Amino acid sequence: MSLVRPPIPVVVAQHVEEAGHLRHVRSVLVRSPHVELHRLQRLDDRIAAHLDGIAVAGDFGLKLYLEALETPSAGAVFTLAVRALELKDAALLQRLFAIVAAEPAAERGLLSAFGWVPAQALQGVIRDLLRSGDAAQRAAGLAACVMHRVDPGAAVGAALAESDARLRARALRVAGEAGWVDLLPQVSAACAAEDEAQRFWAARSALLLGDRSAAGLAVLSGLAEGSGVWSDAAAEWLLKVVGVDAARQHLRLWSERAKVAGPAESAGAAARRRLIRRCGVAGDAFFIPWLIGQMQDLAVSRLAGEAFTLITGADLARLDLERKPPEGASDGRFGGPNEDPNDDNVALDEDESLPWPDPERVQGWWQANQVRFPAGQRVFMGDMPSPAQSLKVLREGGQRQRIAAAQWLGLLVPGSKLFQTAAPAWRQQRWLAEMG
Repeated sequence: MSLVRPPIPVVVAQHVEEAGHLRHVRSVLVRSPHVELHRLQRLDDRIAAHLDGIAVAGDFGLKLYLEALETPSAGAVFTLAVRALELKDAALLQRLFAIVAAEPAAERGLLSAFGWVPAQALQGVIRDLLRSGDAAQRAAGLAACVMHRVDPGAAVGAALAESDARLRARALRVAGEAGWVDLLPQVSAACAAEDEAQRFWAARSALLLGDRSAAGLAVLSGLAEGSGVWSDAAAEWLLKVVGVDAARQHLRLWSERAKVAGPAESAGAAARRRLIRRCGVAGDAFFIPWLIGQMQDLAVSRLAGEAFTLITGADLARLDLERKPPEGASDGRFGGPNEDPNDDNVALDEDESLPWPDPERVQGWWQANQVRFPAGQRVFMGDMPSPAQSLKVLREGGQRQRIAAAQWLGLLVPGSKLFQTAAPAWRQQRWLAEMG
């Protein structure tokens, strides 16, 4: 007769803590420049192991989950939501929706749980969410469909007719990511919406569904030229579809803004960082000499190196085009947080883990290879944008490069399902194998 060993409280508690923490780590790594798919796979395996350890603990594990909700973070909501979906516990799931309604910052954890669990754990759950009278639950159901690349059916069109702004914004987003070409008229019409979020998602989805008309481009251009919350996202899509002259005109605008004198945190410095990033997105080798010049400035050197790689595909580390980190690189002197308890800057450093380019070595490489990159010709990671090139980067690139590759693939194959680069790595591997 076999005996079932009782759970060890300290071990289960560690599983709960680590699962929530690693979920936060993952939310950072899926937007990091240096994380390739195989590295994301290792992290996902660790998260899965902790979640399995909690599941084995049964009711005791569930008790610790509920205790963690006393301070509902995204990580705590994620771990409990995964368990609720595995158990198909509708009451617990409703409780979690009530919690995120009161703590919006924790909503990311709930949505990511829908993306984490396998599709069979969502059978019946998504149907109920899409039929719910609650707008937030219907929006979550639509998001879950897209995360699994499952057709949400008529629920998208129905949500587009609703008055709730967040539900309509989610439906507009989903229409493009799910490839619902039949909804293009409604999507294009929403480019004139008063709500800025709806205008952005409508214009973005219109591009994904094959509409390159002036209305959608005007929305993206207006948002990209501003400095609001949608500026960078709009520029990522706009600069991939407009002609060379329009792209250069947009970049000249930001060049003028970057000339504003002032300290490192000034509007001029922020504009220069935007300009550097957008040069990489535009993919025009015309800007390469200027980017190499920016590598001399330690405040933006790594960012300029990333833009250079996004155009040329040159891996600075593997080609020995990098330098040692300068003195002070780890204390926040060149951006990001530091160890000073009196400094309120706790933001993540977007340049973290990027290599430090050596301007002289990069210049030498460029002189030897620039014939391959004629100015005025859009290039992505060293080659003309194409579905094959996009798939190659999705398999081999870092996460920020993979995000760009998924965007390119969606634009080059209008009406296709947008590749989800934040999905669990094993699911992404399966999708890539199916795509050939």
